[in-house]
Amino acid sequence: MNSPGLQIRQSSASLHGDTGQRKMPVVSKYIDTSTCIGCKACEVACQEWNDLGNVDTKQVGSYQTMPQLNADFWNLIKFNEQTLTDGGFAWLMRKDQCMHCADPGCLRACPAPGAIVQYENGIVDVNPDACIGCGMCATGCPFDVPKYHKESGKMAKCTLCVDRVDVGLEPACVKACPTGCLHFGTKDDMRALADQRVDQLRANGLAQAAVYDPPGVGGTTVVTVLAHGDHPEWYGLPRDPHVPTGMRFWKSVLRPVGFIAMAAAVFGAIGHYLSYGPKKPKEDESGPAAL
Repeated sequence: MNSPGLQIRQSSASLHGDTGQRKMPVVSKYIDTSTCIGCKACEVACQEWNDLGNVDTKQVGSYQTMPQLNADFWNLIKFNEQTLTDGGFAWLMRKDQCMHCADPGCLRACPAPGAIVQYENGIVDVNPDACIGCGMCATGCPFDVPKYHKESGKMAKCTLCVDRVDVGLEPACVKACPTGCLHFGTKDDMRALADQRVDQLRANGLAQAAVYDPPGVGGTTVVTVLAHGDHPEWYGLPRDPHVPTGMRFWKSVLRPVGFIAMAAAVFGAIGHYLSYGPKKPKEDESGPAAL
């Protein structure tokens, strides 16, 4: 869903990358896993606002709605019964969705011009009109977020309710949360709120509490507070996510070189034609070559 009111900062398969200049502050969603009660109000709000289709679920002995995200299910509360290192027990819950990375691996991996865009406010979105459904964005995402939609033949993921944000509203999931687990604002404000919450958790005995805002992807628009910050894998998060090196090499080196080589071949052919004219058949000793 492209937003007509927001300027695009960078887009997939473009030779012109991030300019480093912004005309508006980066927005951010704050998630406090320590106050999430797993009510799934955010799941319902996401489905309703984005008019997503029904997805069949199966009981597998967990309160989790389904094993992973789906092209018709962009927001999933993950449940994990975790035995702690001191022998204790914790029931951990986390809201799983697109992290809207500052350096999006999906955007770097996508070969279709304009299929994935990053707006000035940091939101990363899929443009279904340009998407070719190749799935390369899923390969570039360290969080395993983009999913293929069998009916549309396109990739789909959370848009951070860009249509609501564009007119000054908070995302639907934030609006529906009953516990204050979710907040929405600028990245600076949400990061400050997260740091404050970590200080509270540490003061209450959770010495390893931390903010999950990984530098390997340039930081994320979704800022997450983890009570057990030394074990992000307990929440289903990678410890050190980063854009695959091959994706960086493809966009920064191979693609520009390929473009230059192709342009050189075209101009070389034109120059040869202008210099020597069209190629003529050779004549042998018996006369002109037979057609």
